[in-house]
Amino acid sequence: MGVDIHPSAHVSEEAEVGEGTKVWHEVQIREGAKVGKNCTLGKSAYIGKNVIVGDDCKIQNRASLYQGVKIGHDVFIGPHVIVTNDLYPRADSPDWKVVETVIEDWASIGANATIICGVKICEHAMIGAGSVVTKDVGPHELVMGNPATRRGYVCSCGRVLDENYHCSHCGKTIDIGAL
Repeated sequence: MGVDIHPSAHVSEEAEVGEGTKVWHEVQIREGAKVGKNCTLGKSAYIGKNVIVGDDCKIQNRASLYQGVKIGHDVFIGPHVIVTNDLYPRADSPDWKVVETVIEDWASIGANATIICGVKICEHAMIGAGSVVTKDVGPHELVMGNPATRRGYVCSCGRVLDENYHCSHCGKTIDIGAL
């Protein structure tokens, strides 16, 4: 199956890219980064130093994942998403420390969202387009806005659950209390 890397992409020799992954135009994957199997990295995506991306992820055009980001399996990162890594950004600071951000399996992050470092986005969570996430997002939570706040819960299929945590699309009921 191999790895499909577009000639305009720059993949560090010190990075790992899994079988079946497609790396499109102008993508940059930095040293120490690990990208799993069967992923798609859209045009001009940036994968920073030591970033970890699980299997079967889709990272859309111009998304930027900076050092300190750890992504699980089957995660969707929309176009122009930014995941930061510095709580006190300055051009030159002797106190600079990478702050880790974790995005768990099956999470989805909408276009143009900004994820402030140090948060955890749990399994099946969904972040609305344009949101600014400043705190942890629980399993199946749907958050949106600036700052992002909970607006409900989503099913594993991505549809919004009703007030009984039932999905009219696939018929599942999620036990939110057990999460």
